Amino acid sequence: MGIIGFLVFGLIVGALARLIKPGKQNLSILATLALGVVGSLIGGVVATLLGTGDFGELNIIGGIVAIVAAVLLIGVAEGMSGGRRKVN
Repeated sequence: MGIIGFLVFGLIVGALARLIKPGKQNLSILATLALGVVGSLIGGVVATLLGTGDFGELNIIGGIVAIVAAVLLIGVAEGMSGGRRKVN
Protein backbone atom coordinates (compact mmCIF):
# COMPACT_ATOMS: atom_id res chain seq x y z
CA MET A 1 0.00 0.00 0.00
CA GLY A 2 1.43 3.36 -0.97
CA ILE A 3 1.28 6.76 0.67
CA ILE A 4 -2.18 7.49 -0.74
CA GLY A 5 -3.43 4.15 0.57
CA PHE A 6 -2.12 4.88 4.06
CA LEU A 7 -3.76 8.31 4.02
CA VAL A 8 -7.13 6.97 2.89
CA PHE A 9 -7.01 4.05 5.31
CA GLY A 10 -5.84 6.40 8.09
CA LEU A 11 -8.80 8.71 7.49
CA ILE A 12 -11.18 5.74 7.60
CA VAL A 13 -9.55 4.40 10.78
CA GLY A 14 -9.66 7.84 12.40
CA ALA A 15 -13.32 8.30 11.52
CA LEU A 16 -14.23 4.84 12.85
CA ALA A 17 -12.27 5.52 16.04
CA ARG A 18 -14.17 8.78 16.58
CA LEU A 19 -17.46 6.93 16.09
CA ILE A 20 -16.46 4.25 18.59
CA LYS A 21 -15.10 6.63 21.25
CA PRO A 22 -17.98 7.96 23.34
CA GLY A 23 -18.50 11.69 23.78
CA LYS A 24 -17.71 14.65 21.59
CA GLN A 25 -14.13 15.04 20.43
CA ASN A 26 -12.86 18.46 19.50
CA LEU A 27 -10.55 17.24 16.74
CA SER A 28 -10.14 18.69 13.30
CA ILE A 29 -10.23 16.53 10.19
CA LEU A 30 -6.44 16.89 10.00
CA ALA A 31 -6.03 15.62 13.58
CA THR A 32 -8.38 12.74 12.80
CA LEU A 33 -6.30 11.90 9.74
CA ALA A 34 -3.03 12.10 11.68
CA LEU A 35 -4.28 9.90 14.52
CA GLY A 36 -5.76 7.43 12.04
CA VAL A 37 -2.50 7.20 10.09
CA VAL A 38 -0.51 6.66 13.28
CA GLY A 39 -3.05 4.03 14.34
CA SER A 40 -2.76 2.29 10.97
CA LEU A 41 1.03 2.32 11.23
CA ILE A 42 0.79 0.73 14.67
CA GLY A 43 -1.67 -1.82 13.29
CA GLY A 44 0.69 -2.67 10.44
CA VAL A 45 3.62 -3.14 12.79
CA VAL A 46 1.62 -5.36 15.15
CA ALA A 47 0.25 -7.44 12.26
CA THR A 48 3.77 -7.90 10.91
CA LEU A 49 5.09 -8.92 14.34
CA LEU A 50 2.24 -11.44 14.70
CA GLY A 51 3.06 -12.85 11.28
CA THR A 52 -0.40 -12.26 9.81
CA GLY A 53 0.85 -10.24 6.87
CA ASP A 54 3.27 -7.71 5.53
CA PHE A 55 3.47 -4.15 6.89
CA GLY A 56 1.98 -2.56 3.79
CA GLU A 57 -0.92 -4.91 3.12
CA LEU A 58 -4.44 -4.71 4.50
CA ASN A 59 -5.53 -7.53 6.79
CA ILE A 60 -8.17 -7.93 9.46
CA ILE A 61 -5.81 -8.13 12.46
CA GLY A 62 -3.94 -5.01 11.37
CA GLY A 63 -7.23 -3.17 10.80
CA ILE A 64 -8.61 -4.07 14.21
CA VAL A 65 -5.37 -3.11 15.96
CA ALA A 66 -5.28 0.13 13.95
CA ILE A 67 -8.78 1.11 15.10
CA VAL A 68 -8.06 0.21 18.74
CA ALA A 69 -4.79 2.16 18.62
CA ALA A 70 -6.55 5.17 17.09
CA VAL A 71 -9.23 5.10 19.82
CA LEU A 72 -6.49 5.09 22.44
CA LEU A 73 -4.64 7.88 20.65
CA ILE A 74 -7.81 9.99 20.58
CA GLY A 75 -8.08 9.48 24.33
CA VAL A 76 -4.48 10.59 24.78
CA ALA A 77 -5.03 13.62 22.54
CA GLU A 78 -8.11 14.58 24.57
CA GLY A 79 -6.16 14.21 27.79
CA MET A 80 -3.32 16.37 26.55
CA SER A 81 -5.65 19.10 25.29
CA GLY A 82 -7.70 19.27 28.45
CA GLY A 83 -10.33 16.78 27.39
CA ARG A 84 -13.89 17.24 28.53
CA ARG A 85 -14.58 20.23 30.68
CA LYS A 86 -17.47 20.30 33.11
CA VAL A 87 -19.97 23.06 32.61
CA ASN A 88 -21.78 24.10 35.79
